[in-house]
Amino acid sequence: MPRRNSVTWACLISGYAQSGMPEKAWVLFRCMVREGLMPNHYVFGSVLRACQDFGPSGLRLGMQIHGMVSKTRYAGDVVVSNVLISMYGGCLGSIDDAFGVFDEINLRNSISWNSIMSVCSQRGKAGLAFELFERMQRNGGSDFSIKPNEYTFGSLITATCSLSDSSSLLEQMFSRVTKSGFLYDLYVGSALVSGFARSGLTDHARNIFGQMTERNVVSMNGLMVGLIRQKKGEEAFKIFSETRELVDINADSCVVLLSAVAEFAVPDEGKRSGREIHAYLIRTGLINDKVAVENGLVTMYAKCGSVNDAKSVFELMNERDLVSWNSLISALDQNGCFEDTVMSFLKMRRSGLIPSNFTLISTLSSCASLGWIWLGQQIHGEGIKLWLDLDVSVSNALLAFYAEVGCLAQCEKVFSLMPEHDQVSWNSIIGVFSDSEALVSEAVKYFLGMMQAGWCLNRVTFINVLAAVSLLSLQGINHQIHALALKYNLADDIAIENALLACYGKCGEMDECEQIFSRMSERRDEVSWNAMISGYIHNEFLSKAMDMVWYMLQRGQRLDSFTFATILSACASVATLERGMEVHACGIRAHLQSDVVIGSALIDMYSKCGRVDYASRFFQNMPIRNVYSWNSMISGFARHGYGEDALNVFRQMKLSGQLPDHVTFVGVLSACSHVGLVEEGFMHFKAMQEEFSLTPRMEHYSCMVDLLGRAGELGKIEDFVNKMPMEPNILIWRTVLGACCRANGRHSELGQKAAHMLFEMEPQNAVNYVLLSNMHACGGKWDDMAKARRAMRQAAVKKDAGCSWVTMNDGVHIFVSGDRSHPEKDLIYEKLAELNRKMRDAGYVPQTSFALYDLELENKEELLSHHSEKIAVAFVLTRKSEKPIRIMKNLRVCGDCHSAFKYISRIVGRIIVLRDSNRFHHFDDGACSCRDYW
Repeated sequence: MPRRNSVTWACLISGYAQSGMPEKAWVLFRCMVREGLMPNHYVFGSVLRACQDFGPSGLRLGMQIHGMVSKTRYAGDVVVSNVLISMYGGCLGSIDDAFGVFDEINLRNSISWNSIMSVCSQRGKAGLAFELFERMQRNGGSDFSIKPNEYTFGSLITATCSLSDSSSLLEQMFSRVTKSGFLYDLYVGSALVSGFARSGLTDHARNIFGQMTERNVVSMNGLMVGLIRQKKGEEAFKIFSETRELVDINADSCVVLLSAVAEFAVPDEGKRSGREIHAYLIRTGLINDKVAVENGLVTMYAKCGSVNDAKSVFELMNERDLVSWNSLISALDQNGCFEDTVMSFLKMRRSGLIPSNFTLISTLSSCASLGWIWLGQQIHGEGIKLWLDLDVSVSNALLAFYAEVGCLAQCEKVFSLMPEHDQVSWNSIIGVFSDSEALVSEAVKYFLGMMQAGWCLNRVTFINVLAAVSLLSLQGINHQIHALALKYNLADDIAIENALLACYGKCGEMDECEQIFSRMSERRDEVSWNAMISGYIHNEFLSKAMDMVWYMLQRGQRLDSFTFATILSACASVATLERGMEVHACGIRAHLQSDVVIGSALIDMYSKCGRVDYASRFFQNMPIRNVYSWNSMISGFARHGYGEDALNVFRQMKLSGQLPDHVTFVGVLSACSHVGLVEEGFMHFKAMQEEFSLTPRMEHYSCMVDLLGRAGELGKIEDFVNKMPMEPNILIWRTVLGACCRANGRHSELGQKAAHMLFEMEPQNAVNYVLLSNMHACGGKWDDMAKARRAMRQAAVKKDAGCSWVTMNDGVHIFVSGDRSHPEKDLIYEKLAELNRKMRDAGYVPQTSFALYDLELENKEELLSHHSEKIAVAFVLTRKSEKPIRIMKNLRVCGDCHSAFKYISRIVGRIIVLRDSNRFHHFDDGACSCRDYW
């Protein structure tokens, strides 16, 4: 054009702005100004709308134009001012600047009021929006009132939705809109549908949606979002199916619909619907409309568990943004493809994209699951370079990572360097230390710190701190935390009630547990029952634990593998075979006998209750075995003195491909010790490190000391202990002292040294004094024995009395040495005298060296004849039965009783199974399973 005027420029700038080309509108505006032409209000309005289209990046340009406007006659012009207010709202500028423009308008119209209310609603300033609405209704700021229109109500409804409890106000807005006649307006109706749906009032939203004479994609999307938030994925899908022919479906609708798939009540139905949506997107071409649609597909397939489909969609994407990579990385992590997660992260970095906080969170989660400390540390370093570690969510992910890989010091460091903490941060650090027995008191310290910082405690906080208090067995604090839970109205939360049950049970307060459990009534779940059973077992109320199991069965409560494993462990600890077999029967009725956890517990129970034959039979029939199954069988054979059988099982374990762990080698080395395989024991000890890369722990060194001691190689023990890579602890020195006891007083210097170390480490344990006293007694050093006894009295410690017990149909019968308290004492001692006569006739000679007192020979023999295990066997023989005799003893059986039991087993023709504090002895026809090597 040879001649251009302001109208020409205004038309072209307005055209570019309205056609979605804000850059060209802005360039043309600058050219107009350079040519010396003064923009009019239409030009200013158009270029300000172009700035608004830029979003936040257009704020600087908009403020420059605002400055130019303020120097012209259009300052205060209602048209330009209205656009300026919208620009500050759209570009996320200061709300104060928007109000400054609003206050300077000479004559406000409805657009002015609607614009400023829109800015307030966008920023969540609901109170301000309604104050403006009231002013507008009152006088509009001038001599006449301005009536609200559809845009007014649209802004107010949006503002209402920003409130935490918006339902009642929405109801009022609905009434006002209905009276004003705007209910059927497309814009207002869509806002109401979206508002009610987002507030959880989906029935209201559906009613309004059904009454709307005209619907668009916004109203449909708003309703679907609300339904999805209420976990009503099927209903959202139905709305889409019913409405898609009536409105113009866009990419945003597809993204919303894809998010509905994960909220289906039946996951398989959701997956099928997801595939239908995918096909629809391909058929309509909407799949290529926006990268967000394909990102939604990746997320949808991931949430349905179809990670391969998610990967396929990602591979076929023509364009990928950061959200695409984050969707894939998150999908892989959530579906357990941890190595693929890390590889995808590395590929993303090679593509040149900068990771976001979401990228790091998912990748750190996978590193934690893989135990890859070095890579997690590198990602931590990258987060620091990108300043992402300042994001509280990333810091929380770092806390979780370092906790998972066991780096507690790093957890503490990350927490201390966080610029701000949220509730998750505090809960994470409390949880980290509540899982660490060594540093569990730190959890309580951080719990107090969280309260002092003014944070609100939630269910996770209480669960974590109660776990810590359980480990500490702090009776006072548990009541205080319980009181806090009541204060926060969380005491009726089932997870917290279960945590309280576990805590009180560990602290020995079963009365409190019973009160909480009785109040729970119908809220009880499997965890509640298991917590009660575990509490009874922990406090040695086995009968109550068993009663609880029967009560569970009567109530129709399902017994899970944890319940059975817990009860079986308790039966094993007190060797109650009959109860253990009852639990086994319950497990069969519950169809849990093939569960590998229960199977392993059954093997352990039967072996500890003296029926290693049952344990072996069950082990052979197990369809699946894990490391615990193998370990239980190896330890079971070792405990019963069947060392060769234990080593055979170990060889089978290796052939099966199951890698042994530290517990496995404790069983293997114990087996070698019990049968005197010194060379083979050292071979396995060496193989731990060289073949399986397992660093020996203190318990393995203790087994080796025991192996040398039982073999009589006391001269090698001191050298072995001196070469240990760690300082010997109580376990090692007690094993050394026990070996010296068995050597009949030889190497008493080594025994004295071991005793000295034990007295320093554990001066209040009576076992240490008894072992030293017995060592001197075995060597005939009565003066030294007397000194050890005096030292024990001076230390004011008391040893446990030796006792034996048997379980009969009428209950458990307990006996101590020389016991005459039993109601059937006359029959017992008559049977005992009879046994003594028959044993002597068969060649038995009392081994008086095991009467560890300086007495006359006759007194020693009488003392030996009244040991608790002999009284127990005599009692059993007073009753008619052909079953094996099973006796339990809390201390190690003496050599004389061991010899006597061999004679008794031949005389009475019955198997005798004796479990002492170390192992099982199976006496049959004059021989013992230990082959006198014990």
